[in-house]
This record gives sequence, C-alpha cells and structure tokens, in this order.
Amino acid sequence: MRENLSEEELVIFDILTRPAPALSADERAEVKKVARDLLSRLKTLLVLNWRQKSAARSSLKLAIEDTLDSGLPRAYTPELYGQKCSAIFEHEYESYPEGDAGVYAGAG
Repeated sequence: MRENLSEEELVIFDILTRPAPALSADERAEVKKVARDLLSRLKTLLVLNWRQKSAARSSLKLAIEDTLDSGLPRAYTPELYGQKCSAIFEHEYESYPEGDAGVYAGAG
C-alpha cells in the first residue's frame, strides 16, 4: 500500500497532508505515526450508536484534538490544526455510522 499504511490509515494521512502543509521526510514520518496512533485510539471509542450519544461524540473529538496536538509537527499552524481536526471528525462521522464497522469493514 502507498506510504506503508492501511487503507484506513492512508485516508487519515491524506486528510492531514493534503492540500497542505508542505512537509519534510521526517515530518511525513511523524504524520504517519500520528495517523496510525489516531486510528488505533478512535477504534476504541467507536461504540454502537456513537453518533447519537453526545458523550461519545465529545470523546471522539477530544481524542482527535489531543492526538493531533501532541503528535503533529510544527508545520501545522493553529488554523490548519483546527481544520484537520474538523476534517477527521467529519470523516469518522461519515465512515463509521455504527461503531467501528464502517466503510472499511470489508477492506484489508
């Protein structure tokens, strides 16, 4: 697979790197690690009917913010960080309607 990431990890990586910012090879490696870590963390939070539960949605948003805040390189401005957090939450919301059995359930 491209970038040595699973399909799910690659989608998160693409959200984090496209269209901006321009990253060095070391920074790209950091973002790959963030994508892997974030996906692993989010999978534990995607419970049945999570979209209908305010606490579950809040936990997911907080996990995204915390993971990106602690792992993304300095190339991400506060504005870009906020955009990436929102984009990842929207992706998760659309891709995982019922727990972690989302659009990628048959992939791999």
